[in-house]
Amino acid sequence: MDNLATASVTHTVAAEHTALAVGSGDLAVLGTPVVLAWCEEATCAALDLEPGRTSVGTRVDLEHLAASPVGTVVTATATVIHTDGRLVRFQVAALDGSGTLLATGEIRRVIVDRERFMSRIGPVGD
Repeated sequence: MDNLATASVTHTVAAEHTALAVGSGDLAVLGTPVVLAWCEEATCAALDLEPGRTSVGTRVDLEHLAASPVGTVVTATATVIHTDGRLVRFQVAALDGSGTLLATGEIRRVIVDRERFMSRIGPVGD
């Protein structure tokens, strides 16, 4: 894996992305859980995994620095900053269309075998 792998995803804040809609507050601005999900989406896009492999999130450290109203275009970018075996650490950042830093942090993911991972989960709710 290229240690400088980077990927970005772009979304426009809609009503369903607001703190009010996702239950993380009562304002019509981009909710922290959504900006986190967009940063995680970018980490997944930055990985080039073999068939049968996937990654799971294991740790998140994210600062949500600025509010973004409905209609704001947000680009989340993830860059691989370290790999250690199956562990991959990413620097993430979310910026709006004018370049304002909305969120920044680090996300860790572990690469796993998809079938083996799911077989350990087992059925839910017997």
